Amino acid sequence: MLPVSVFIIAKNEADRIGATIRAIRGLTDDLVVVDSGSTDGTQAVAEELGARVIFNPWPGYGLQKRFAEDQCRHEWLLNLDADEVVSPELLAEIRALFAHGEPSCQAYGIRIVETFPGEAAPHPLAYRVAPVRLYRRDAGRYSSSLVHDRVDLNPGTKTGKLKGLVHHRSVRSLGDQLAKLNSYTDQQAVDFEVRGISIPTWRVYFEFPAAFLKAYFGRLHILRGTYGFLIAMNYATWRHLRLAKHYERKRMNALAKASSRAERA
Repeated sequence: MLPVSVFIIAKNEADRIGATIRAIRGLTDDLVVVDSGSTDGTQAVAEELGARVIFNPWPGYGLQKRFAEDQCRHEWLLNLDADEVVSPELLAEIRALFAHGEPSCQAYGIRIVETFPGEAAPHPLAYRVAPVRLYRRDAGRYSSSLVHDRVDLNPGTKTGKLKGLVHHRSVRSLGDQLAKLNSYTDQQAVDFEVRGISIPTWRVYFEFPAAFLKAYFGRLHILRGTYGFLIAMNYATWRHLRLAKHYERKRMNALAKASSRAERA
């Protein structure tokens, strides 16, 4: 066991969280799952696999991960989502980091690669990102954003990047993905308003085609056949909806202010 706490936030992930936990439970003696009200037995699956399950009402992505950080016992933290599976290569790499004591960096980016339904392994050219997921708690913590779940590192933090992969199995089905993204856009529209961000209306007309091209060609979904095309369409729909809902909120707020002024006149 390493001096690393692993934390996962979850809701209704009974079909996926088991694989996530099984891949890393030999790494830590402090596995924390923060659940925001699952009704499908996620809590029982996690507990049976040795996790410490804690309930916390959903406050937003960044805030939920902040809450989870505070429940961990070790100084080093590893964050995973409930639909992510650590590869054996990454597991060995993390073990090697601690083989001779404290790692040389205070934070590490981890490559997360998307894996579509029916794929036993990620496509060699599948889209990937490398956010910080392994870090000392005194090096930074998760943003308090409603929608962004990034680690905000302290200035001067020494960072490294690991080579092993996390397989991101975010897509259960096209319909499930679209429903999840639609819900996410509600939070994004609120987040724009809270942060005082106003995106120009002209972008509403171009966001869908631009986002489709970004996903289909830029993220190389074109290499994944018809399913890749459909995933790119869902991505474009998500990007369109977040701006559409943002525009709608601005419009309704403007109408409400105009009505209020008229009543006072």
